[in-house]
Amino acid sequence: MTAPYSFSQSAGPAAGNLTQPPLPRSGATALPRPLVVAQRVLATLWADRKARIGLVVISALILAALLAPVIAPYSPTDASFPRTLPPGGAHLLGTTGSGQDTLSQLLWGARISLLVGVCAGVLASVIAIVIGLIAGYLPGVTDEVLMFVTNLTLAIPALPLMIVLAVYLAGGGVKVIIFVIVVTGWATGARVIRSQAATLRSRDFIALAQFGGERLHRIVFREVLPNMTSLVAANFFAAATGAVLGEAGLEFLGLGDPTTVSWGTMLYWAQNSGALLTGQWVLVLAPGLCIALLAAALSLVNFGVDALSNPRLREK
Repeated sequence: MTAPYSFSQSAGPAAGNLTQPPLPRSGATALPRPLVVAQRVLATLWADRKARIGLVVISALILAALLAPVIAPYSPTDASFPRTLPPGGAHLLGTTGSGQDTLSQLLWGARISLLVGVCAGVLASVIAIVIGLIAGYLPGVTDEVLMFVTNLTLAIPALPLMIVLAVYLAGGGVKVIIFVIVVTGWATGARVIRSQAATLRSRDFIALAQFGGERLHRIVFREVLPNMTSLVAANFFAAATGAVLGEAGLEFLGLGDPTTVSWGTMLYWAQNSGALLTGQWVLVLAPGLCIALLAAALSLVNFGVDALSNPRLREK
């Protein structure tokens, strides 16, 4: 099968340099260029078996979150039902220790977990891209200062830092959780992007742009960044995966808003009610399985993104 992208040999396989073939020009019926590029990227991801499984799982979770008001049998905060009912009958997954329907909470909780994953992943990726590109393209004092801050962030254990920030900023709800995850999750991606930007800095097309009088921001974001598309995408999926797990961990420790319905708070209340000790295993298994499925699906899609930058990783 012919791959929808070819990769520049001058930048090396690690550069993730996507060289797009000429796009068709069929007049008014031709799709806009961004849509054509997105279509080809999705086609490449879909051709990878692991990425295909991940896309299906993520799509199913997103669909369940969007349709939660329609398909959820009850309100997630309705506590008028008998407590700790076993699965079956009118409550397919039983009820919680507070008398709430577990299935309804599971469907509504997907919204918060997906929201945190996407928002924290995007913000952490943006910070990593900006710092990494500037540090990689501007050697000297700028590079040393930015890398000092990055290395300092990496040197601090992420989980204790997240806990300290969450405790200090308690009461902010989902926004605080996203902020804490972003603050602790951008440094790894910035370091990787900085290394690749430093490699691309010496390429001929960058020298031509400099001699042509191009401004710094245009060279960095229009010349260097497009040659790291797959690397940036991989950084987003890695950051989103960490955000989903980080949100669940903080909520489980009681550092989020306990009144918010999310998979993490479901685990928190299950622990408080002694669900495992009383045989209510579904209260732990259901949200835990959803968190694991979402994190695994994001990782599987990340494998497909790796195949974009390295043709040798593509499945035959």
